Amino acid sequence: MLAIVDYGVGNLFSVEKACHTLTEDVCVTSDAAVIRKADRIVLPGVGAFGDCMHNLEATGLIPDLRACIEAGTPLLGICVALQILFEGSEESPGVPGLGIFKGMVRRIPDCGLKIPHMGWNAIKYSHRTDGIDLFKGLSEKPYVYFVHSYAGVPEDPSIVTAQTAYGRWLTASVARGNVMATQFHPEKSGDVGLAILKNFIDG
Repeated sequence: MLAIVDYGVGNLFSVEKACHTLTEDVCVTSDAAVIRKADRIVLPGVGAFGDCMHNLEATGLIPDLRACIEAGTPLLGICVALQILFEGSEESPGVPGLGIFKGMVRRIPDCGLKIPHMGWNAIKYSHRTDGIDLFKGLSEKPYVYFVHSYAGVPEDPSIVTAQTAYGRWLTASVARGNVMATQFHPEKSGDVGLAILKNFIDG
């Protein structure tokens, strides 16, 4: 069963609809018992870093998500959910993230391009050999859909599995072990996004 975590943020309908095209066994839930039994977990995220962390803390689900991660359950974070996997963000000073990945989330530097970075952009990805390969079977430099003003800057650059060029190279996805996340929205990225979600579900 694929559990999509409902903590009051995120484009739940679009994520659920995209996943339902790939598997019938999908549940949008805030029930800790259901999440703990899931075979796969999707953690969506939309809005500000601080708001997402506040809402997630209010659900009481953080210990359950940590337990699932420690137990090896694959987890996919989407958009701001990638960011809250880091230790903190310049968007919300003083608000700690989950700290699954060491590093911070930084505002996209002003390079003469519009911020937020919104719309379709190509990604340059690398294939994983130590876990689920979200990009298996994709063409070189596929286009995906972004909406963000901040990007993750990990202490360990080896966890970056995809980048996108927007004035400079920005983190587009990260992964380590059973935890992976995309800054872009696979549920809004057409056939490419569906292929990425399918790789997660089937992986």
